[in-house]
Amino acid sequence: MNTASREQLVGQLNWRYATKAFDPQKKIEPADWAALEEALRLSPSSIGLQLWKFIVVDDPAVREKLRAAGYAQPQITDAAKLVVFAVKTDITEADIDAHLEEIAKVRGVSLESLAPLRGMAMASVIQAMDAEARVAWAKRQVYIALGTFLTSAALLGIDACPMEGFSPPDFDSILGLPEKGLASVVIATAGQRAADDKYAGLAKVRFPLDRVLVRI
Repeated sequence: MNTASREQLVGQLNWRYATKAFDPQKKIEPADWAALEEALRLSPSSIGLQLWKFIVVDDPAVREKLRAAGYAQPQITDAAKLVVFAVKTDITEADIDAHLEEIAKVRGVSLESLAPLRGMAMASVIQAMDAEARVAWAKRQVYIALGTFLTSAALLGIDACPMEGFSPPDFDSILGLPEKGLASVVIATAGQRAADDKYAGLAKVRFPLDRVLVRI
């Protein structure tokens, strides 16, 4: 199995930063972008329910509208790619059953054999939380996918920027998300940093390990 070395992993995580200025002329190789889409698909989620959608916005006119709803931040239009991370707004028993059906199909097992998993999922997701709490829980799952995306982009040498600086209601309206039972949570842009991005050369500021890691 091919794996990144420890040096490559740490090196790329030191290399990456929240890119503020992208070169609008630089695109992402289709094979690289396909790998990043697959990284999103492979992102872990609690119980594996995957209560999300990843909306890749390529239409320049739509991205101009989104930029206006994103406090005019240039990354939204200048980056090669824009991904809107959205969550389902109505999480029900049907979502659990859809996941179980996929497990049965992929692993070649019966739905009956998955009854204990269904019982656990029903108890912890449907019965233990009301509708509002379920959506809040699902939104936290979205950030796992965001982290997967950012790390995967770094390993491929692709610049990216996670962004919460936008109006979710306006994004939802522009993208027609309410009609799809979705709501935007966070966005990320990806591409190649501009040569004049003043943030690119700044030293990364992180607390030392002994300040953030506790060993027990």
